[in-house]
Amino acid sequence: MPTDSQTPADAPDAQRAQPRVDEREQDGGRWAIASGRWTVLGMSTPATWGELSESLKRVPPQDDRAWDLRPIVQLDHIGAQLLWNHWRQAWPARLEMDSQHKAVLDQVAQYTCSPPVEPTHTLADRVRAFVHNGPRIMFVARDYLALVGQLVLDLGKLLRAPHRGPWRDFSGQIYQFGTTALPITALVGLLIGVVLAYLTSQQLRQYGAETFIVNILGLSLIRELGPVLAAVLVAGRSGSAITAQIGVMRVTEELDAMRVMGIPHGFRLVMPRVLALAIAMPLISMWTSMAALAGGMIAADLALDISPQYFMSALPRAVPMSNLYLALSKSAVFGVLIALIGCYFGMKVKPNTESLGRGTTSSVVTSITVVILVDALFAVLFKGVGLR
Repeated sequence: MPTDSQTPADAPDAQRAQPRVDEREQDGGRWAIASGRWTVLGMSTPATWGELSESLKRVPPQDDRAWDLRPIVQLDHIGAQLLWNHWRQAWPARLEMDSQHKAVLDQVAQYTCSPPVEPTHTLADRVRAFVHNGPRIMFVARDYLALVGQLVLDLGKLLRAPHRGPWRDFSGQIYQFGTTALPITALVGLLIGVVLAYLTSQQLRQYGAETFIVNILGLSLIRELGPVLAAVLVAGRSGSAITAQIGVMRVTEELDAMRVMGIPHGFRLVMPRVLALAIAMPLISMWTSMAALAGGMIAADLALDISPQYFMSALPRAVPMSNLYLALSKSAVFGVLIALIGCYFGMKVKPNTESLGRGTTSSVVTSITVVILVDALFAVLFKGVGLR
């Protein structure tokens, strides 16, 4: 039943105003006839949009049919964009339209951006990319080896003239990297020991081997988890601080001022930090292992009724002394590597804040990765040490 706004006489006009596409055979070929109002207002109702979508699906763009746009009553940029996208952003082989419609379509075709096509990388492209990245890897290796070589020379200079060494900087770095790191490393070690003891006790209780928790906790914490956990914490805490300190000196041009005054960067900046971490890292590692063992001992007493007295008496028999020496040596290597990586990325910071943030992030990620790789290397090389 017609409403007040649309009388029966107006119904044919409204029907003709709806945008649609019809098919027709003419002159021995197939034609697509677009008619109606191809505007935002003409396509605003869901019913009209659904009928238009169905009519467009019946005329796929990949065939050789011709298009006739002359019956279109009105065409705006939205309707022209719809047609252009349906044609897959390419003109049909044959097209009939009025001049005003052609102006709108030409503008849409000119300013429509095609989606970027992802190039397919062949094997030759990947080899070429590797070759182009090769020199950069060589430059990084060269600069890092130069930093290590300068450290060796500075250590020789320190041995020849100890009274000229930067001992105040050295003591300050030991306090910053070692003493201030004790609370966080103890807390994390304690929690790791508790978690490991509780998880292990559930399995040992099934086989009646509760006493072996001392062996498991002693070997795992003293030999592996203690040094690695301490190194990861120090890499995130002190490694980032080293990079940030030297990077800020680069941003504020303090490094340039030191060079002008003849103060060597390696002797005053790199060497004190490397020596401080080389000495502090084994102590932090043992401190973390002790905290983890304390947490494991408490958890073993609560979960398995193993008294702390038995835990302390069985620990020296379960863990040979060679494991302690290995852990200390490994921790010293970790400290040297973390300090060198932090100094390297700090020296490479450019005089802007964006480079400072990127260098600090790279320093932490690289330090943690190197620590895990070196720990795996130690595990392979010393697999027969301290294990019975």
